[in-house]
Amino acid sequence: MTAPGVRATREVRDVGEAALTWLSAHRDGFTLGDDALAEHGNVNTTWKPLGELAQVCVCVRRHTDRADPLHVLASDLLSFAWQQTRRGALFVELQRLEPFATYPLEVYAAFAAAGLRHAGYERATATVGRTRGWQVTEQEPNRRLSVLNSERRSGIPEHGDMSTALGRTWLAGLPEPWTFELAAGYTLTHVIFHLTDWGLTPQAVPPPVADYLRHWLAPWLDTCLEDEQWDLSCELLAVASSLPGPPERALLREAWARLSVAQDDSGAVPEVGGRGSRTTAPAFIDCYHSTLMTAFAAVLTLNRLREAADDDTGAAAVDGGQGVPG
Repeated sequence: MTAPGVRATREVRDVGEAALTWLSAHRDGFTLGDDALAEHGNVNTTWKPLGELAQVCVCVRRHTDRADPLHVLASDLLSFAWQQTRRGALFVELQRLEPFATYPLEVYAAFAAAGLRHAGYERATATVGRTRGWQVTEQEPNRRLSVLNSERRSGIPEHGDMSTALGRTWLAGLPEPWTFELAAGYTLTHVIFHLTDWGLTPQAVPPPVADYLRHWLAPWLDTCLEDEQWDLSCELLAVASSLPGPPERALLREAWARLSVAQDDSGAVPEVGGRGSRTTAPAFIDCYHSTLMTAFAAVLTLNRLREAADDDTGAAAVDGGQGVPG
């Protein structure tokens, strides 16, 4: 008979693997077209999806063994994404066209974190980064965190302090929990992602913020799941696995059981709404991000559950070695 914890872990693994398989099968949707360098091109439909794909693949690779099919699939997708940038050459073009835009660096940073770098782009960006114009650019606090983390990942001197930027965010103010809504939800998730380098360093979350999230994350997640806000639910699940300390396994188990129902047979997860409200498969633009976030949240959840299981095993071994002397 399979233990509940094993069943829950297997369910998370199955959902995450199906999501990543869908992303691989639909990689053409992430292809950069001629509009990627157009003067009035839409970054949200060109560079943003590609950067998000790269970031999720980096996270999957970080938390899986080389022989794991998830690792192999993520590596293949990351290579595809890097080739779309012409192995970094397109970032140089973006730098020339929009020298003070931050989004190229934010996308590039995902590749740099995986060791995929372009020396010419980094030199050009470092030069711009030393200007007053770059350092005083007005940004939303959570976006400032993103730029600072991107500078760090790319080896460019950080132009500000993470803790100062954090202090100006909605989350750092520990707001009344009833002020949580969609915009605040997406802001807080990205604050945690940038603070922890996408779940890599949970200890970077300050104790007051971590305690606040442990207290309120469960009701917020429950509300989003009930409203079938699958995209934000996945981001909140990723946050739950990016906090210091052991994960709340009951919360994760219930949330993933509910999320699995929303996943299409193809592996896609819609941003909002359930299977009963659809008669056709969701369009790429309506599900690519939520499917990416499903894979991202799944690999973080599996990693934390694995760590918790190892801790339990270690504790049991210590207890077992402290028997009553004969």
